[in-house]
Amino acid sequence: MATIYEVSKLAGVSLATVSRVMNNNARVSDKTKQKVLDAMNQLGYRPNASARSLASNRTDSVGIMVSELHGPFFGQMMAGVEAELRAAGKHVIFTTGHSEEDREKDGIEFLMGRNCDAIIMHVEAVSDDYLVEVSQGQTPIYLLSRYVEALKEKCISLDNEVGGYLATKALLERGHKDIAYIAGPQFKADASNRLLGHKRALQEHGIAFSEQLLYIGDFKETGGSSGLKQFIDNQCQFTALVCANDEMASGAMKYAREHGYSLPSDLSVIGFDNVIFANYLYPTLTTIDNPVEKMGKMAAKMVLRDIYKQKNIAIEQVFEPTLIVRKSVNQQN
Repeated sequence: MATIYEVSKLAGVSLATVSRVMNNNARVSDKTKQKVLDAMNQLGYRPNASARSLASNRTDSVGIMVSELHGPFFGQMMAGVEAELRAAGKHVIFTTGHSEEDREKDGIEFLMGRNCDAIIMHVEAVSDDYLVEVSQGQTPIYLLSRYVEALKEKCISLDNEVGGYLATKALLERGHKDIAYIAGPQFKADASNRLLGHKRALQEHGIAFSEQLLYIGDFKETGGSSGLKQFIDNQCQFTALVCANDEMASGAMKYAREHGYSLPSDLSVIGFDNVIFANYLYPTLTTIDNPVEKMGKMAAKMVLRDIYKQKNIAIEQVFEPTLIVRKSVNQQN
């Protein structure tokens, strides 16, 4: 089997020049490029990842750290990242952290050990200080769906406080005053910021926040059903329910129907994320759009711009959530 060294020798050029041809570098003249391609054809050489890495000091691979692999939210996120990088001829290596500090750190070290050219991270348990420390190493890092002031030029994030505000505001504008809230785990910045937005909307409408109408869920379907059960068991009075993500909203809606509630006439429900199944629930779910696939693509574009020196790439770092109105919310008289 022919080697990159044999191609270099036959073409009469350096290893670096062969690398530039393999990586479609514009700095190689057409004449020199053709000499290298002719040598490859004559030798039957097919470039592989190791050869590219050896000649270019790049592996053409990007590490992706996400919290989970299950569920549509992370599927959309990973699809966005992978599609953008694959279109540019790059590959991805995925691992998960499961929102646990030790596992997130272990996953980051794993990706660094694979000599990834960069790492895109969706991490929730490691501290800002840790991320700043990691950023000073040899492998560039980019943060997806998280904002760290010291790394702001490397962050793609959503304004979750605004999203939480919009969800509750939509109910208030439809006449609801007694609004229950199922939050996500409060150590997660997106969950805590969504709750802050909920409280701001209540305050603007002169409604006091009630701890009795708050349940801290787990961002899973079970969190929605458990939260609604607690409100009902405690005989709380409410006409509407905000859930901090669509999975919990789906769990709450299922529990409500199983216990005799007619939706939305007995209970209005609003979610957050606008995952694909939100439009197929019954009734279809009013929710807050979290453009996570677009955010994933944007993180990948940032890597392509910074690491692979692609030109004319426009970057949007902070995304704004929007209200998606469907059938799960009614007008309260």
